[in-house]
Amino acid sequence: MKKVSSYTETIKSKEDLLLVSGLRSFMAQPVLSDDGQGADKYKMDRFLQPGKTAVGSVYAPISYPPLPLLAFKVVPGQAPQLAATGALRSVDPDRLVIKKIVLSGYPVRVHKTRAVVRLMFFNPDDIRWFKPVELWTKSGRRGRITEPLGTHGAFKARFDGPVQQRDSVCMSLYKRVFPKWPKSPNRAQQQQQSAECAALGMTSFA
Repeated sequence: MKKVSSYTETIKSKEDLLLVSGLRSFMAQPVLSDDGQGADKYKMDRFLQPGKTAVGSVYAPISYPPLPLLAFKVVPGQAPQLAATGALRSVDPDRLVIKKIVLSGYPVRVHKTRAVVRLMFFNPDDIRWFKPVELWTKSGRRGRITEPLGTHGAFKARFDGPVQQRDSVCMSLYKRVFPKWPKSPNRAQQQQQSAECAALGMTSFA
C-alpha cells in the first residue's frame, strides 16, 4: 500500500482504517512493514512514509490476488477520506514482522576493554537470561556480558576494544508483532459502517 498525495495526516501502524477490496469492506488495523524482496523477516514500520511502499498485515476474510485495495480514514461526523491505495499481496500467515527494541545502559567504571554497566537491567536474573545477546556501543565496539554484579542490575562486560566513559552500551532485541484481532462491532457500529459504505457507493458483507 502507498499513501496518496492528497492525504496530509499521519498514518500510524495499527491505526483503524476502512479497507475496501472489490465488493467487500471491513475495518482493520494493519501492521505496517517494509517490502524487502527475498527476505524471510520484515522490519515493522511505525508510520507509512509518503512516497514509500509498505506492506500492511491484517486478519481478514481470505481473498486472492489480483485484487485492488483502497484504505479510507473514517472520522465520526465526516465523510471517509481516501488515505492509501494498493493491492492484495498474498495470504501468508507465516510472514514474520519483527519489531526492534534497543536497551541502553551506561558504564560507571571502565578499565581498558572491561566495564561495569548500570541502568540497563534491574534484576540479576534478567542479566543471566540475556547474557548470550551481543552488546554494542555508540562508538562501534562489540562485547558480551561476563557476569552480574550485585543485586541491583549492574553487570560486568568485556568488549573488543577500549571503551570510553562517556559512551553508551546498548543491546538490540527483536520481537514478532501480530496484527490486532478485529473488534466485534455492535449494532450501532454496524449501522454506522453500513452508512459510510453506502456513502461511498459500496456494499458491506458480514
